[in-house]
Amino acid sequence: MPAVSSVLVPYASYLRVYEPLAAFPALEREHWERYARRARTPTAQDELRRSLADLLPTPPVPVPVHESGDAFVALVDGEVCVCPWRTRLRGWLALQEVTEQFPATLLDAVLPPVVRGQAAADWEQWRERNPDARPWIRTAVWQVPVRWFVLFADDEREYEPAGAGAPVLRYRTPMVQARRRIARALKALRESEDSGGLADGLVDVGRWLEEFHPRSVVELDYGGLVHALAPSLADDHSAADVAAGIEALRAGDSEAAGLAYARLVDRWRVVRDLRFAN
Repeated sequence: MPAVSSVLVPYASYLRVYEPLAAFPALEREHWERYARRARTPTAQDELRRSLADLLPTPPVPVPVHESGDAFVALVDGEVCVCPWRTRLRGWLALQEVTEQFPATLLDAVLPPVVRGQAAADWEQWRERNPDARPWIRTAVWQVPVRWFVLFADDEREYEPAGAGAPVLRYRTPMVQARRRIARALKALRESEDSGGLADGLVDVGRWLEEFHPRSVVELDYGGLVHALAPSLADDHSAADVAAGIEALRAGDSEAAGLAYARLVDRWRVVRDLRFAN
């Protein structure tokens, strides 16, 4: 196992689902039971470094040849829960997003057409054999999507200041709470005059969460964004601002909702500015 650096690779955030072992088929459950007993399991940065390493060869490897057998492990109320990496599946999904977001000339320079074409063909074949597959992890670059904050309450916030390593800011909540908050937020947004794109995003996240065991745990991890938000990270209570905005909408107070949204925008302006500076 290579040495672990305390420097996070910027700038991505993650929404993860940890499922109890009972959620997995027998053979896979046995694998994760053995896996969870390891003295050390890989971190998010280990996962990201491995993914980036695949882009260094010529031609690059946008999607791993084999699916990862690794996972994140959490002990929740005495119960082992795992979040499989599924890097191959996520690679295909990310490649689809990249293809839709960037012009062909830029894509051709980074990922040659023959590489993308082979990856697309492999994806179609794999999807035919695995029509119900879904990732346990969602990733966002240069942001934490507002819809992710809806899932959490401020008292579920976990902040660890920088010590020997980088600071950590994350939220964890039971699946039942996350689903309940989505439903309440959607009701408030739909009853307001302008739900915007937030409602559509919440519907998408809600459908994704419905795929998992009801005793799962949902985690929002700021990941490498902690660097972009320093030194104001300790005062970041974005989930509280989003919750306040939704409560204001439910009460019909558009002015209070606007103020909550303004706080959120002001806090994340530093990340937006850093993104476009690069």
